[in-house]
Amino acid sequence: MQDFPADTSRAAWRKSSYSGAQGDCLETSGDFAGVVPVRDGKSPDGPVLRFAAPGWASFVAVVRDGGFPADA
Repeated sequence: MQDFPADTSRAAWRKSSYSGAQGDCLETSGDFAGVVPVRDGKSPDGPVLRFAAPGWASFVAVVRDGGFPADA
């Protein structure tokens, strides 16, 4: 994974279209090549996790396909 800047204050964050009215959702940014930063939408000044872009894409695909049932 390439070096990831510690300062994500200028990142363009986007919320999931499934986000509720209270903003109970993750936010991601596509501003960093090869890396997907993720943060809690309720705590935008909190910690930012980083994932390699291919790993994040695989995770999203599994979620979309129902690979993580809600009752599991």
